[in-house]
Amino acid sequence: MVAFLLGISSGFPFTLLVATMTFWLAKVGIDTATIGFAVALTLPYTLKFLWAPLVDKTPLPVLTKMFGQRRAWLFFVQTFLFFAIWQLGASNPQPGSLGIFAFWAFVVAFLSATQDIVIDAYRIEILDEEEFAHGTATNQFGYRTGNLIAGAGTIYFASAEGLGLGWATAYGLTAFCIIPAIIGAFIIGPGKFVDRYAEAAGMSAGQWLKETVVNPFREFMSRHGAFLILGFVLVYKVGDAMGQAMLGPMIVDLGFSDTDYITANKFWGYGALIVGSALGAPFILWLGMGRALLISGLLMMFSNVMFMLLAALGDAYWMMVAAIVTENVTSGIGLTVFTTYLSGLSSIAYTATQFALLSSFAGVGRTFMAGPAGIIAEKVGWVGFWGFTVVAAIPGMILLWVLWSKGYVVQNIRQTEGVDEKALKEPVGALRITGFLLVVIGLVGLLLSQPLELENNITAIFAAVLAAGGLLAWKGKAATAA
Repeated sequence: MVAFLLGISSGFPFTLLVATMTFWLAKVGIDTATIGFAVALTLPYTLKFLWAPLVDKTPLPVLTKMFGQRRAWLFFVQTFLFFAIWQLGASNPQPGSLGIFAFWAFVVAFLSATQDIVIDAYRIEILDEEEFAHGTATNQFGYRTGNLIAGAGTIYFASAEGLGLGWATAYGLTAFCIIPAIIGAFIIGPGKFVDRYAEAAGMSAGQWLKETVVNPFREFMSRHGAFLILGFVLVYKVGDAMGQAMLGPMIVDLGFSDTDYITANKFWGYGALIVGSALGAPFILWLGMGRALLISGLLMMFSNVMFMLLAALGDAYWMMVAAIVTENVTSGIGLTVFTTYLSGLSSIAYTATQFALLSSFAGVGRTFMAGPAGIIAEKVGWVGFWGFTVVAAIPGMILLWVLWSKGYVVQNIRQTEGVDEKALKEPVGALRITGFLLVVIGLVGLLLSQPLELENNITAIFAAVLAAGGLLAWKGKAATAA
């Protein structure tokens, strides 16, 4: 129940920014090119791993002692988020006068991404092993509920065809969606946050930075199969992401009407997504994590075969419905399974930082690696394109088999066995620190490559920097202890 409540508060700001806000701007006469700046508002969500270490380990004066680390940060961020959403609603955007509106939109995006850091870590820490799968599934339910409230709900509050309250009041009312997380936090308590620096007052600045910033990366990179795991996270959903990027253009190209697509996607598709999300938890508990990842990956490949059939048949409404329903059911299962897997990979000692980092790596697969989708569709046609997306999913299946065969994917949901304290107390070494920095630089570059439309050669350089940094962080020699 608490995971569901946390999901509502996590889900509403993103929809309020990206979907509802663009609708609002179009209504007041802002041109389409200007509305496109909303893409930039997704950057804090993509880059949140940069400040996740501070949220993970920095105590807040007074609040942390009163509520615990996670709840202190949650209440602190939500206070500012509530105020910022009210200011965004009251900013009255007009053609030629968007400065104040854009400022508050970016503030809301940053605070919302920070709230997600806290909520993701808190969710992972409050759930026991036997609750984890269902907790992740209900969190997804909550997230979708928050999306619905901030989308259709806010527009209904504001629209003259609804309650006619205006955009300022509508945004202000939607801001109260922070309350479910507050209620959930008081119900469940402080959680299981691991304070690995109880004697922080005696630490030097360098020691504190090592524990807060370096050790989360170092702990993960020191695991057996760390590179294989990151590679799997990177490519597991590439075929699915490529298909999602080109679904809309194919529907238009096949000649379906807007109404047909809206009814198929919003009515049939949304219901199927909820069913798929609900099936994800028993799916994991029945099969175990390794088999759940394997079968959900195969199901996503099958959903792309359905779109391949749609492309071959052309303008066939019920075939489109069948393909969209299949895709949403399998995506719902896959999203629950994959989110649960990423959560289980996150060490309880560095929950916020590692989950943010892993979800950013998955984001590279969805954006950078799905980028060539349009070129492929243009070259080989829609039937060939969907066949290619099925083939593109095979490397992820091969990596999963390798991980499983080597024992790097276990059937338990928790994929970690605790922190090697002895290894983390060893000196880090200049090479490894350089490697960690290069990983961060390369990852940021890849995540920015699509929104900023960087040249392909620059993107390739960032990919090389990421790979080189990873090798240094993994193999670099530790400093000699004094």
